[in-house]
Amino acid sequence: MIKFQPADDIKEKAIKMIQKLDLSHIDTSRVIFMRSYGSKSRYTIARCYALPRIWQKALGIRAHYVIEVISERFDKLSEEEKEKTIIHELLHIPKRFAGGFRHHRNHVNKRIVDEMYRELKS
Repeated sequence: MIKFQPADDIKEKAIKMIQKLDLSHIDTSRVIFMRSYGSKSRYTIARCYALPRIWQKALGIRAHYVIEVISERFDKLSEEEKEKTIIHELLHIPKRFAGGFRHHRNHVNKRIVDEMYRELKS
């Protein structure tokens, strides 16, 4: 069984990244950061989930996102790879912050993550 707990350490890193990078469209009060334990996934390090518009309407709430880091893989990474993984997941959140999701094809890829990581470290 997979267990989840809040990942305040990831949230702190992400907030600093959002402030330094051009990601001001991300409302950190509506992004929840979780660490999971017990995943059987072989290659996934982290995931980003969006609350679809139908759920927003049904529940009467605004868009929210969840970024999950999978402890078994994420926690073993170097600090650089952890930061790149967080950037990658943040890039999935679109500028409208309305519950949609940006896919890998044009918006979330290694080149963009590496560029943003260099900017973060400059």
